[in-house]
Amino acid sequence: MSNPDYYHVLGVSRSATQDELRKAYKKLARELHPDKRPGDKQAAARFAEVTEAWEVLGNPEKKKQYDQFGQTFRGGQSPFGGGNPFQGFGGGGGGQVDLEDLLGGMFGGGFGGGGRRSQQRPRKGSNITTEVTVPFTVAAQGGEYSFSVEQSGTESQITVRIPAGVSSGQTIRLTGQGEPGAGGAPSGDLMVTVRIAPHPWFRREGWNLLVDVPLTPSEAALGARVEVPLLGDDPVMLTIPPGTSGGARLRLRGKGVRNPKSSAPGDQIVVIRITVPKELSDEQRALYEQLQATANESPRTGLWS
Repeated sequence: MSNPDYYHVLGVSRSATQDELRKAYKKLARELHPDKRPGDKQAAARFAEVTEAWEVLGNPEKKKQYDQFGQTFRGGQSPFGGGNPFQGFGGGGGGQVDLEDLLGGMFGGGFGGGGRRSQQRPRKGSNITTEVTVPFTVAAQGGEYSFSVEQSGTESQITVRIPAGVSSGQTIRLTGQGEPGAGGAPSGDLMVTVRIAPHPWFRREGWNLLVDVPLTPSEAALGARVEVPLLGDDPVMLTIPPGTSGGARLRLRGKGVRNPKSSAPGDQIVVIRITVPKELSDEQRALYEQLQATANESPRTGLWS
């Protein structure tokens, strides 16, 4: 290259800042790189010019000498000594740069032409986090649950095994189901946070299941045999003792949620709710009035004294 105007080669003015010089070089290097335009001798020659210009103007000391003396600052010699324009890069000089850094990895982690390509650095894939809301029965008793999740821009169908007794907010890790790794590294993991859908009858209290059972006043006073539902099983008949008050708790042992650590099941707690009719027939009203008249004392006697 004979006495080129390096500013003209990069397409910038002589007042250009270092940042403007770098951006101009980076843009031209992307367009002219031999990997992008293989076999184009004109582009290769132009790429060598651009690289030579940057090697001088990108080095503050060389730029200062070039601005003062032009090409005569080194006897008109190319900074590459007429050799390979890639020589000298990656060293310690101020204008010497890493092409991989400048070109942003656009050539797959290596340089083109006949040079050796570097291998992509192995990097584990990113984890994916998601939330699922599982049915109450599945959370209590365990089972499989399927859902969709986006992986690498594609929606995938995933099936996860829900352990019996899982708690709301607990996270399940699916190893290797995250984003793919780079350079042969393993994929990331899929982190599934579990939420539990409400049940129409049951609710959880630790490892115990609670269910409200309504009784009439006469059933509560005289005692009764009533049907009580079980989670995932046939209902059972429960004996209500005479004189049972509203809010009382009757226990069905071993009918609750299994503790995953101890494998011991909790209990099912039957919570008694006493209900009265909203409207009374004349006969019912008469009976209630008779019952009230025969009451020994108010249930509130001495309660707040």
